[in-house]
Amino acid sequence: MITESQIAQMITDAKKSTKQRKFKQAVELIMVFKDIDVKKGFAINEIVQLPKKMNKSSAICVIASGDLGVKAKSANADLVVDSAQVTQMGSNKRESRKLINGYDFFLADTTVMANVGKTLGQFMGPRGKMPTPVPFNAPIDSILERFRSSIRVRLKNSLSLACKIGDETMSDEDLLANANAVIGTVEKKLPGGDKNIKKIMIKTSMGKISKPTQQGTK
Repeated sequence: MITESQIAQMITDAKKSTKQRKFKQAVELIMVFKDIDVKKGFAINEIVQLPKKMNKSSAICVIASGDLGVKAKSANADLVVDSAQVTQMGSNKRESRKLINGYDFFLADTTVMANVGKTLGQFMGPRGKMPTPVPFNAPIDSILERFRSSIRVRLKNSLSLACKIGDETMSDEDLLANANAVIGTVEKKLPGGDKNIKKIMIKTSMGKISKPTQQGTK
């Protein structure tokens, strides 16, 4: 298995080797797996809270009305829509896709979950973006804060996954902490743990893939 020092070196190499762009490049973690039969339905769809905040928070849409909707707006949710708006969007495929593609996470009042599933489920399901249910008396401020520093990690019908762990302006140490959080979460979901991990690589958005010089033992 690859060592933590190798991951740290790959992060350093990936940042150093990339050309300077006019935008902040993301730093991505790539994991390749082995001895897993994805044809039998094995999949991963996990929300990972990163220990080190990214400069750009995840975008969150809250589906709620009444008191929860008001609190979500006060907590600066990126978008708050009610059940009626969801129903309206559900009848327009273009608007539905635009909404779902525009946000990283969806939170929904438990009372509207059935309507969300009926109207938008066909679009949210395949993208792994079904809403997280939120009770009316839940602390929406802290829930939003947690999701802002989270990413979604998905594996479906493939032996590899890639996810953003930060950007090139973050320190190597912070990027390593985020990489470890993702790797640790994924390991727990694999049938054989780290034995199912074939490769781990790092790259920037426009840069070359940085690979470990050699495989080691954790």
